[in-house]
Amino acid sequence: MKMYVGNLSFDTTEQELNSLFSEYGEVTDVHMPSDRETGRPRGFAFVTVDSKSAMVQAIKDLDGQEFGGRNLRVNEARPREERGNNFARR
Repeated sequence: MKMYVGNLSFDTTEQELNSLFSEYGEVTDVHMPSDRETGRPRGFAFVTVDSKSAMVQAIKDLDGQEFGGRNLRVNEARPREERGNNFARR
């Protein structure tokens, strides 16, 4: 069960997120995308836990809570939208 975790401090680490979410269930993956050009974190992550009940409880407890000086946005991750290419077809 994958969650989107937004409004993260740029100083947040994968280990910190793993620790925070492991209180709700087994964390099976933490992915923190980084900017391609600068390599800096982009301020959000995807956290996967082992059960739907763990995800639901984590969202209930952590959405809007302060973490690292910022209020987290936590919700169920949605499938990535298909993107067309940037070139107009002729």
